[in-house]
Amino acid sequence: MAEGKILIVEDEHIVAMGIKRMLKSLGYTLAGVASSGEDAIRKAEITFPDLVLMDIMLKGDMNGIEAAKEIKERLDVPVVYLTACSESKIVERAWKTGPLGYIVKPFDEKDLQKSIDVALCRHRMEKNELEKSSDKAEKGFEKCGKSSRKLFEPVECTESLQDLN
Repeated sequence: MAEGKILIVEDEHIVAMGIKRMLKSLGYTLAGVASSGEDAIRKAEITFPDLVLMDIMLKGDMNGIEAAKEIKERLDVPVVYLTACSESKIVERAWKTGPLGYIVKPFDEKDLQKSIDVALCRHRMEKNELEKSSDKAEKGFEKCGKSSRKLFEPVECTESLQDLN
């Protein structure tokens, strides 16, 4: 059984329902379906998905690239873009947000599963690496703290600011 709670962000209802069926068939848990960038951010904050499948072109004031950037910054949730868009400027803007995948529509269930699995695995690995480096840094600070405690002992100042002028 596949692991992962996934939020679908797609403004075309029929496409969203098709993706939803694929995800259920593959064994993923559905965190929800959003049809706008603002709705995607709101649902991500409520459901804490493991991954967001994000369409780039959305109806409303916020496109998928802007929504993906917000979700990633606020919640550190990985994003895989789903789009029919292949315009180089838009693709370049999308890549700048650091997605963990980019699937061009139309796609099949196998393509979707591979992209999701790679994205979830890569995100887990990145998190583990970050935790390991954080642990090493903490241990380094602890060593420094033990060997240099005398440097940080309080010092009583006998001079006043007026004496220094």
